[in-house]
Amino acid sequence: MSTELVIDVTPSEIAIALLENKQLVELNKEKRNLQFAVGDIYLARVKRIMPGLNAAFVDVGYEKDAFLHYLDLGPQFRTLNKYVKSAMTKKGKALAIPKMKLETDIDKNGKISNVLKGGQLVLVQIAKEPISTKGPRLSSEISIAGRNIVLIPFSDKVSISQKISSPEEKKRLKRLVESIKPKNYGVIVRTVAEGKKVAVLDAELRGLVKKWETAFDKLTGEVVPKLVISELNRTSAMLRDVLNVSFNHIFVNEDTVYRELRDYILTIAPEKEKIVKHFDKVEPIFDHYGVDKQIKAAFGKTVSFKSGAYLIIEHTEALHVIDVNSGNRSKLGEDQESNALEVNLAAADEIARQLRLRDMGGIIVVDFIDMHTNENKQRVYEKMKEAMSADRTKHNILPLSKFGLMQITRQRVRPELSIRTVEKCPTCKGSGEVNSSVLFVDDIENHISFLINEANHKKLTLKVHPYIAGYIKQGIYSTKVKWFFKFKKNIKVESVNSYHFLEFHFFDNDGEIIKD
Repeated sequence: MSTELVIDVTPSEIAIALLENKQLVELNKEKRNLQFAVGDIYLARVKRIMPGLNAAFVDVGYEKDAFLHYLDLGPQFRTLNKYVKSAMTKKGKALAIPKMKLETDIDKNGKISNVLKGGQLVLVQIAKEPISTKGPRLSSEISIAGRNIVLIPFSDKVSISQKISSPEEKKRLKRLVESIKPKNYGVIVRTVAEGKKVAVLDAELRGLVKKWETAFDKLTGEVVPKLVISELNRTSAMLRDVLNVSFNHIFVNEDTVYRELRDYILTIAPEKEKIVKHFDKVEPIFDHYGVDKQIKAAFGKTVSFKSGAYLIIEHTEALHVIDVNSGNRSKLGEDQESNALEVNLAAADEIARQLRLRDMGGIIVVDFIDMHTNENKQRVYEKMKEAMSADRTKHNILPLSKFGLMQITRQRVRPELSIRTVEKCPTCKGSGEVNSSVLFVDDIENHISFLINEANHKKLTLKVHPYIAGYIKQGIYSTKVKWFFKFKKNIKVESVNSYHFLEFHFFDNDGEIIKD
């Protein structure tokens, strides 16, 4: 299987598309000034205790207070608290963790009011990003993720990924990690560590320990809330989590991000440095690699997947519902049961892709086409498990019920990605009436006149549908040439396949869109 990453960098956001065998399976969009990403560690202040919820609301700097439940404090919360106080009173010279005497674990069934109080400073990690009207969800069981291992301060356990199937390899990794890890640090060995040598794991372990220790060098209680350790940006985090031998290419259209990614790959997989490619064509990168077309086809209420069969995806506040339909699909020589089985097996692949692509979380109920035999129901269940085996997000799948319903739970740590695929008529803008098409180019010209003569823009780039771009640039004495003589400026004209037929936008010298 070939795997490619296509990264579209704009001034306001970074869009990351993961393609497996040229098919879009994951899409992430990250604002360039994004705060409160999963994995970020903050020094925060408790705002108020909620005994009824056995939880606290904590100020991490977000517009709404974050939520910290007692069960998310972690068993060694007292030791963590002692360490943070030590770092603040000694201006960053905290106690060395291997030399610390760990406090007793907090009571699993205890009350939060016995551990926290209003105004107290506490070290927390973002477990869920702000979703809808809710603030971030927090944890005080701190972990720092690396490429091959995850470091857990104030724990002595070594855990091995369940996805490593070989018992001998599990024993080797556990024995190896136990021999190199410092005292009072726990380690989770990730799947990608399978077959790795001790030198690689030791170097990464030392790096993570150093990252933890240096974070407290200048820690004071004067500025709270404060970001103590930042998670990698989503692009690098995705590389850390998914980069493997099947990765063939990483394409990125911005030089700074290209260099950052190349340097990052040099640290985690030097042999893969050459797979990072800088895309420097005028054509939008998502158009060039067919990502935009797949986005338009994959998002929306109705998704076609095979021979006329389709899914209907509905969202409610509490859950997501997916209905499988055979559509007008019919094959001679097949009975209804075998036809239903074939559609359901194909639907399982597409549903697994849709869950990853949209990052749907919470409860998902799938209404498969009715099948009568338990054997066929079991085949669909096994196919669903196989299709979702590549999904890195924690999930649980239940067998089909007697009503043909399958329940799936999938961990939600970020807002679901939603992209509108139904477009308002580009000509009438929903009014049902059309302006004269002969005036369209005049309308563009009026915008150019305003932007150059009144808004004083020195350089302009006009982006339009390819047909319109062809019309503007057609001929020796084209419309583009006429504009040059009229405005004494060279107006750059670029075509964008994903634009509506009569859609146009102007961009300034920095690539920022110019608002009307």
